Amino acid sequence: MTLLKPFGRRGLPPLLIALACGGAISCSLGPNYQRPDLTVPGTFRRTAEGESAQPTLASNWWTLFNDPALTKLAEETAAANLDIQAAMARLDQAHAATRSTAGNFFPSLDLNASARRSGNATGTSTSYAVPFSLGYELDVWGRLRRQYEASKNSEQASAADLEFVRQTAIANVAQAYFTIRLYDRQIASYEAALELYRKQLDLTDTKYKAGLSLPTDLLQAKTQVNSATNQLIEVKRSRAKQEHAIAILLGRPPAEVVLEKAPLTTPIPVVPAGLPVNLLSRRPDVAEAEHRLAAANAQIGVATANFFPSFNLSASAGFQSSNLEHLLDWEKRVWSIGPGIHLPIFSGGQLSAALAQSKARYTELVAGYRSAVLRSFQDVEDQLSDLHLLAEKAKSLEDTLASAREYSRLTEIQYRQGLTTYLQVIDANQTLLNNELSAAQAHSQRLSATVLLIKALGGGWTGNDTAGK
Repeated sequence: MTLLKPFGRRGLPPLLIALACGGAISCSLGPNYQRPDLTVPGTFRRTAEGESAQPTLASNWWTLFNDPALTKLAEETAAANLDIQAAMARLDQAHAATRSTAGNFFPSLDLNASARRSGNATGTSTSYAVPFSLGYELDVWGRLRRQYEASKNSEQASAADLEFVRQTAIANVAQAYFTIRLYDRQIASYEAALELYRKQLDLTDTKYKAGLSLPTDLLQAKTQVNSATNQLIEVKRSRAKQEHAIAILLGRPPAEVVLEKAPLTTPIPVVPAGLPVNLLSRRPDVAEAEHRLAAANAQIGVATANFFPSFNLSASAGFQSSNLEHLLDWEKRVWSIGPGIHLPIFSGGQLSAALAQSKARYTELVAGYRSAVLRSFQDVEDQLSDLHLLAEKAKSLEDTLASAREYSRLTEIQYRQGLTTYLQVIDANQTLLNNELSAAQAHSQRLSATVLLIKALGGGWTGNDTAGK
């Protein structure tokens, strides 16, 4: 029902509303949740040719890369990552909080046994009591239901957070793995270059001793070998640190994780983007933001219901006696039953402040939800653009690399024949090495962008997913 205004504002006073609703009818104060209005584009700017309107992607998306080592790392991350385990514990806490809130719908039963000795001018006496007390709140205004609604949405938000943490951890380990493979390819390029540079150094040294080359040629050859050696060492340092980072993602000490060297040959899979509206149901961070918003909306109902009287039923039954031996005799039984009402009259503005706070909190989370939706669109567009442009870059680099290889080959032949200087050989070698490293980096960037696109789309899904589910 619509939001009822508290006593002192325009509208019916709480007591009149109570009489109108009656004890057997319950109301739910506060606004019912509705998703805020959003501007959702019809399509993404860049999509794959011939893409289905409802594409599918398995939840174990890492198998798209057809790399057994990556699959093993992803599965181990899902099972042992400490951030995921912490998120699971937060979900357990939220589930327990929901169960606790649901307990408010049921009567409470307590045992309050006591023994009391008292006295006056005429003497002293002892009394014993074993009463059971029963209490139950009538949820006339829906306060308990709104509290449960808020708790349930908070629990669902924690479930979405768990999925977001899981997707982030697996995406991080995939990116780290591809970076390791990039380092492996760079190491192979530097080692191949060093083997060539050392042969050229031996050749230059022989020519120098024969008086066929200058001392500067020999110094340049030695400098090139030393420079490549230093660069190789730096790449190995970076690889070791990346390996340590993977170990932490696996929840293991760095000393326990060793990845064997392997070339960067993983093909680039095509990932369907689908429609922007699907992100509202697929992205766990967007789902979390919406559940937080729905919980805040329910809290407005709780704060509103606090303005109105609460109705309670209480009863007690048990035994009372001044003689402990006869305490449980049937004739010593006592009981009582009766309704109760609590009506807030003056609270120094606390109730109004609490309502204003809950409304402001809701307004804040509306902005946060809309921002999360916009960021999700940006994430997808960023990665689609990256994949498109990096594919063009990779093609250009492959053509350049082929030219650099031929240039290096011809320059070395000319140097052996004395037709060119060693400085030109160094230039050709450096050009070849730089282009090999750039081609490897572009391939690694495309793999990373593919992983980030999958994460931006919300991970795995099926074609039956619908927005707002």
